[in-house]
Amino acid sequence: MPLIRKSSYAPTTFFRNGHAHTILPSAFRRPAILPTERIRIDTPDDDFLDLDYHTDGTSNKVAILSHGLEGCSTQSYIQGMAKALANQGWDTVAWNFRGCSGEANRLLRFYHSGATEDLQAIIDHVLLTERYEKVALIGFSLGGNLTLKYLGDLGSSVDQRIYKSVTFSTPCDLESCSYQLAKPANRYYMWRFMRCLRLKMRNKAKRFPDKIDITGLNNMHTFAEFDEHYTAPLHGFGGAMDYWTRSSCLPVLTEIRIPALLVNARNDPFLGAKCYPEKEAVDHPYFHFEAPDSGGHVGFMGTWPNGEYWSETRTIEFLKS
Repeated sequence: MPLIRKSSYAPTTFFRNGHAHTILPSAFRRPAILPTERIRIDTPDDDFLDLDYHTDGTSNKVAILSHGLEGCSTQSYIQGMAKALANQGWDTVAWNFRGCSGEANRLLRFYHSGATEDLQAIIDHVLLTERYEKVALIGFSLGGNLTLKYLGDLGSSVDQRIYKSVTFSTPCDLESCSYQLAKPANRYYMWRFMRCLRLKMRNKAKRFPDKIDITGLNNMHTFAEFDEHYTAPLHGFGGAMDYWTRSSCLPVLTEIRIPALLVNARNDPFLGAKCYPEKEAVDHPYFHFEAPDSGGHVGFMGTWPNGEYWSETRTIEFLKS
């Protein structure tokens, strides 16, 4: 039954296009920003992570929200989800990946799709607050892959307080997504990603001139090129293919041992064919997979422009079920 064959998501007639779902919320949605406290924690390797903590001081349940590639804790999809969860009595922790909080991280490395040790550091910090009896893990795009890989790697060893997980628009297979985004139809998205990543590498090269060579950086236009020259060597991988293979959550989805919902839209322009793990979900007692026909990448628009989105409604529904 965890393979959900018919999704409840039904977009309006005018917004069925995957690109519209992907671009319009990012460009125009402005949900109310929850009041938060910015907290900085140190990582075991002497770096830092910044997280935005919203709490009423009484809740016994908390949701940890993980953003996507080159995102941050103030993204509209993070803020919309945080507000929806807060309305249901959840505390929320929206954390920023290394170098994504507005300040460069200390080390040569930054973040990547398989850096589950950073999610573990956030979870360890949150669980120091002993009042929390339930922890939900919510992830979007890269943050979704990170979340599901974390749960799959741990399997039955996951902390019993980690209650459920919901992820959206998740690149379960990084290789197929890299090739998908390199297609001409996705040139706009690649241009935006590469603009941010080039800037990040130039800044790192200034701080670590003897360790980062940016020769040819301006001529890189795909993840295959960037991951081969930067992501892989800076994080201990043997190349782009080694990074993609070892960091994708797809191989470990069947090892998940808490209720986990993955929602990937069929018209998501970012996702390759291997990102729709139906066979992994069939008859699985914990891993749920839902594939609406529409929704784009981190879209799933609801009441336009500032109301609750379907992704937020669906998350609350799953956490309550």
